[in-house]
Parts: sequence; structure tokens; C-alpha cells
Amino acid sequence: MTKPDFILFDLDGTLSDPLQGIGRSLNYALAHFGYPERELDDLKPCIGPPLDQSFRVLTGTDSDAHIHELIAKYRERYGDIGYAENTLYAGIPEALAALHARGKPLALCTSKRADFAERILELFGLRQYFRFVSGGDIGIHKWQQIAGLITAGTITQGGVMVGDRDVDMIAGHRNGLAAAGVLWGFGDHAELSAEGPRYLLSEPGELVSALG
Repeated sequence: MTKPDFILFDLDGTLSDPLQGIGRSLNYALAHFGYPERELDDLKPCIGPPLDQSFRVLTGTDSDAHIHELIAKYRERYGDIGYAENTLYAGIPEALAALHARGKPLALCTSKRADFAERILELFGLRQYFRFVSGGDIGIHKWQQIAGLITAGTITQGGVMVGDRDVDMIAGHRNGLAAAGVLWGFGDHAELSAEGPRYLLSEPGELVSALG
């Protein structure tokens, strides 16, 4: 089996555990607009999908204007302290360093806004491993981000999308890329295996043997 010529990494749930920062920032926005706050464990399904989708589920609103208000309030806290309430998964720095040392081109493809993603990579001292950061925004799906990268000639269909949720697998497959599901994040074995990823990895060290 040929090795991928470009490796796109998801961020949340793949490189780091962001539940504290994302969950507290979601609750900050919910409370501001009079919605009940949620237990952090109940907010785990919100790690991965775009913010607008999560707020629609949490509030039941169908108002685009209100969704924008909620996201703006979320980002108020997240941009101040939430992005730093983040824990790097053990073994990730070593895996990225090993892939980088082998000359593999790495990039980040996240639903998170690009400037937030850049700050998180800098926080953990990981930015030097990535050729570029592709960030999302309201109404943009990850498969559209990847499609744009292919259209621009930034990546090819010989790459692989690495992530912890089914949306990552779907985004890669929809664009003709291979997919690698990681089991240390927020998507379980059933969710990931249902999308038929080429790789299903149990620990960060396997990134090197599978993709290096």
C-alpha cells in the first residue's frame, strides 16, 4: 500500500483534547442568551462539527442571525482563554516530529477558525511541522475546505485526512482522499469504522508506522 503524499490533520480530538475550553465557551454563550448550561460530558458531541451545527442542536433555533450572535459570544471567551484550556495528547509531538523528519508534508484542516488554530499550534510548539493551516468558518463544511485545497492545487488526491470524527472521514472520502481514524479522540470505533477508513489507529505512535 502506497504511503500518502500529503497528510491533513484535524485539530480538536486528534492533536489535542479541547473539551474544557470549548465546553466552557459554549456554556458562556448559552448562559448569556438565557439557555441552560450543560455538563461538559454532554457537550462532547460538539467537538468536531462546525459551531453553527452545534448551537442549532443545543438551542433548537432556526434563526441564522441568532446563531451568529451565539458564535460571536462563544468566540469572545474562546479567543480570550478558551483556546488555551487545551491538553495535548501524549505522543503527538513525537509523532509529528517523526513524520516531519521523514519529509512528509503535513497540514492542518480544521473546522475551527484559522487564527484560533494557529494560536493553539503555537501554544504547543507544533506550528513548525505544518506547511499550512486550513480553517473553517460559519456555514463551511470540512469537505468544502478540502475541495478548495484540491482545486487550488495545494494538495492532491494522493493524500490522507486524519481525524477522530466521522465528519473527517466523510470529508476525505468525498474528495477522493484516504482517511485515517484515530481512537483517542471523541469518535468511537463504531462511528469511525462505519465510514470505512483505510487506517484505524489506537495510539499516536501508530501514525508514524501507518503514514510515515
